[in-house]
Order: sequence, then structure tokens, then C-alpha cells
Amino acid sequence: MKRMIAGAALAFMSLTGAAVAEDYPERPIMMMVSYGAGGATDFQARIVTMTSGNEDALGMPIAIINKPGAGGRVGWNWFATQADPDGYTLAAYNVPHFIAQSIKGGVEYSTDSFEPIANWGADPAVFVVGADSEFNSMEDVVTFAKENPGKLTVSGAGLFVGHHIAALQIDKAAGTKMAYIPTKGGGAAAMKAVIAGEVMGGINNLSDAFRAQEAGNVKILGVADLERNAFLPDVPTMMEQGLDVDNSSVNFRGVMVPKGTPPEVIEKLSATVPEMFANSRVAKKMEAGGSPMHIMTRDEVIEMWAQRQQTLNELLAGL
Repeated sequence: MKRMIAGAALAFMSLTGAAVAEDYPERPIMMMVSYGAGGATDFQARIVTMTSGNEDALGMPIAIINKPGAGGRVGWNWFATQADPDGYTLAAYNVPHFIAQSIKGGVEYSTDSFEPIANWGADPAVFVVGADSEFNSMEDVVTFAKENPGKLTVSGAGLFVGHHIAALQIDKAAGTKMAYIPTKGGGAAAMKAVIAGEVMGGINNLSDAFRAQEAGNVKILGVADLERNAFLPDVPTMMEQGLDVDNSSVNFRGVMVPKGTPPEVIEKLSATVPEMFANSRVAKKMEAGGSPMHIMTRDEVIEMWAQRQQTLNELLAGL
């Protein structure tokens, strides 16, 4: 009798899960972005979700809500502690940002707080200066920084985000001490500080910098990646310019849900979202905005998160 009851219970749970997966989503979905409107994450999130209402995607629109502050901490703290794990509240993730922040402490999240769904992009950090700056190469920047310790002001989107990771790597490789200044408004505010001449330079996302350079507002002096980027074929990497700076600061962006989200919902999202990212309209708009795409499945993202956790543990040890 007990076996029959247990079997019936399991069968009911299986049917319930199947029904959840079949019916989901039944209403519009919200996706939280931990950075302000106009920055690279917000800009790209709106593009990669624009086809979600299509019948061959989720069949429901995804609305973006911005919760900026403290380099992403405000939004991800909210997401880890207050978002309902029902599949109707998603979040954009930024790696290495939230992983580095969880390593340094003072936040309420870690990789164990979230379930990845899929990755849409990989955006390297770049060093930018105003269009009229006297700096024309990373050698110029390093020379000034060495001759003027602590006086080279450099903006970035926050503490222990990809921009900060790149700044730490540049300082270590060059033996310099730049004055890294985290801005309150994310990458968009950090770029504005460079353009307005409030800082001498900045470390920002390639995608934001690409658009700013196209507008004639900045010069891009170096890319923090292992090889040159197709969007900036004439801009050398940091390594090409003699700086031992690898790809640890490359900003991977994607979608995640809170821990505890029903597995059937995770399975449905994981099967659908990568295909949504691969839509040709999405690809064209991302290319037009200078935004590098790098689509990864849930399993690939899980592996990437684990690799970045290990790399950042080593990089940030002692800081």
C-alpha cells in the first residue's frame, strides 16, 4: 500500500512538472539588470530579449528593470534574497563581476545563489582616453603612471568588476599605481567621465568604447584579451604592448534565475534562450552596436563559472 501511495505521488509530481513546463510562461517575464540604462549590459539585454515574445521563442515578452548600484551589488543582492524563484524573474549576470565580489565578501550571493541559463556575449575590457588626450598607446599611459604615482585617474564601473580586474592586472604588470575611480552609474557613467575630461583615462567595455570611438569621443589604446577583437582590428592587446594582462577581465553576459527555480522551468529556459540569442535580427543589432556575441548553453556556462571562480580566487588572493 505504501509503495502504491509513493508511486502515485511520484507520478503526480512528474505530471505536475510536465504541466508547469508546458504552460510556462503564462505571463510576461521581468529581467533585472544590475546596471543603469544606456550601459553595455542594459543595451545588450534589450537586444537579446527583443524576440522573446515570438512563438518560436518563449511566447511572452521580457521587460527589463534596472537596479543599479555598487558595481552590481545592489541588484544581485536583491535577486539572491528577494526575487521569487518561479521563472518570472530573471537576471542578467556579469562574470567576473559577481564572482569576484562574492570572493571579496560583503555581499549576499555567490555562484551557489543562482542557476545559469545561457550566455549571450563576451565583452573584453579596453583602456580608453579622451579623443584629445596626449596618450596614444599603453606605453604612454604606463610612462606617465610611473613618473606620477597615484596621479593617473582612471574610471570604471565599480569595485571588483571586469574593469577593476583589468586595472589591477595592468598595475601589477607595469609596476604602477593608477587611481582607479569607480563610478555610481556603471559603465555609461564611467565613459561619460572620460569624455568630459573628469578623469585622464578609463577602463570600459569594448562595446561601449566602440560606439564612443565611432562618435569621435574617445581613443581606444589597448584590449585586455588574448587576441585582437574583430570590432577593433587595429587596436593591439595589452600583451602585444608588453603588459602581462590576460582575459580574466573579459565580461561574460547571460541570463540566470534564482536558486530554487523549478527544474522544469530551468529546462524550458535552457532549451529556448540560446536559440533566442541566435536569432538573426538579434545578431545584426548586436553587430551594429559593436557588441561581441558568445552564445553558450547552460552546461557550458556552469563550466565557465567554475573556471572563473578558480582563476579569480588565485588573482584576488591577498588583495
